[in-house]
Amino acid sequence: MKDKISIIFIPTLLAFLGLLTIYTFLHWMLFIKLEVIGLKEVITNFGIPITLTGLTVVIFLRPRLKILSLETARGNLLDIYSLILWIVFTVPLIIAQEYIVTASGKLTTLNSIAEINTTESTKFYTVKNYYVFKKAISTHTAVDVTGKGTENFNMHIYVVLPILEKEADTISFTCSTWLGIEFKETIDNSLDQPEKDRRYLEFVERSEREFDSMDVSKFTYLDKIRNSDKREGFVTAIKNNIFSNDAKTILVPVHDSFEARNGRKLSWIIGSSLVGLTIWLFMILIRKIDYDQLRRIKANKPDEEAQAEIKEALDLLKPTQGYFVTPILICVNLGIYILMAFLGLGFISFSGPDLVSWGANYGPLTTGGDWWRLVTSTFLHGGIMHVLANMYGLIFIGIFLEPILGKFKFLTTYLLTGILGSIASIWWYDATVSVGASGAIFGLYGLFLSFWLTKVFPREVSAGFAVSTVIFVAFNLLMGLTGGIDNAAHIGGLLSGFIIGLVLYPTIKIRHDPERAELEGPL
Repeated sequence: MKDKISIIFIPTLLAFLGLLTIYTFLHWMLFIKLEVIGLKEVITNFGIPITLTGLTVVIFLRPRLKILSLETARGNLLDIYSLILWIVFTVPLIIAQEYIVTASGKLTTLNSIAEINTTESTKFYTVKNYYVFKKAISTHTAVDVTGKGTENFNMHIYVVLPILEKEADTISFTCSTWLGIEFKETIDNSLDQPEKDRRYLEFVERSEREFDSMDVSKFTYLDKIRNSDKREGFVTAIKNNIFSNDAKTILVPVHDSFEARNGRKLSWIIGSSLVGLTIWLFMILIRKIDYDQLRRIKANKPDEEAQAEIKEALDLLKPTQGYFVTPILICVNLGIYILMAFLGLGFISFSGPDLVSWGANYGPLTTGGDWWRLVTSTFLHGGIMHVLANMYGLIFIGIFLEPILGKFKFLTTYLLTGILGSIASIWWYDATVSVGASGAIFGLYGLFLSFWLTKVFPREVSAGFAVSTVIFVAFNLLMGLTGGIDNAAHIGGLLSGFIIGLVLYPTIKIRHDPERAELEGPL
């Protein structure tokens, strides 16, 4: 028990407290007080915390877990223990970032709304003299999907109104401070399109009635919106306003007391920390000790198994003979996602307009002359889960197929099936934003299935892989039936890959025929 506490729990506790205090302080100093980098809140409050906790668990704490005997009849529990520890670290850290934003926000009292541009910028304001021009309304509507399986269809209406010093200022048609009001509603993303349209119209009508009956001049205090998807929605609405489109300051009305701004965040931080660490302590105490690993750690000997795992993981991103194109494609896809996240476009997911501006496949634009979107869309992804799932599928098929096809045929198949999948998407969907490498990846799986059926390689070698391929394809197509997933691109890529495999079959068959191998040149 003593070894478990000293080697696992105490380092866990110190790392947990260190991350919680140090990053929360840096968040407040760099992103709130000094505003050094204008990252979106989804990055500072979620993206960075989940990344830091993941790195801490994998690099610093996971190796220490090996002193526990985690082998069971069903496999090794090391990955499950690491995942649970990641959750224990992440939940309080995310809540803490939400807390520091509101808790550190200063409430400034202004005599007139005009003073907001001449006083020190703060998070919250009360104003004595102001005039909200309700008739000068402009709006922006947006939709997005969220949830692990994109099961939520979120509808937003962003409303902006000029906040002026007095009613007489309405003749100037200039404004730098705006009141922002958001209406939002979530419905099931698996609903068919006519039902979604009906629900959307009902949502719009309810929002209009609520706005008409609303006294926009009454509120307890105002909350200044930081860089976020919500702010972008308001900024887009401002561009449609008859007043000047200076979006310097956007404020949302708050009707609760200022003292209630933090809610129960502090209690949740403390509670989730205590519960998580208690569960973690119990989990390590119930496992027996692996004394071979314990002696290794006490002797400060390197973990050769862990080093081999790291090397194997890094090798998946390293171009080598027979595995050259696949890691390059993975790095390009991941690199684009990381760049978009770093630029503040999102972390968990990206908005439709941002994806379109980066080259998403969108019927009206693609068929209107932007045919290059058929290619660029295959290197864009809707969010982190989308890109990780696709890259896992690409690694799986790339390791098997690229050595057989060779660099040129593998890359050509990837790009061609990706383009054909994109064409299938705009043929099936009139105006849907489509992104992802899944069309190209399904193309590679379709090509493999044609090779398997034509017996390009021995059945005993490919049988297990064929079963995995059928399960992968069937699962993704079934998930596509729930809505929010571009099954047209999947099917288009799969069928085109299958046909390409039948075309390539004779040359690949000759190459693997021992009696005629000399007839086949380099691929």
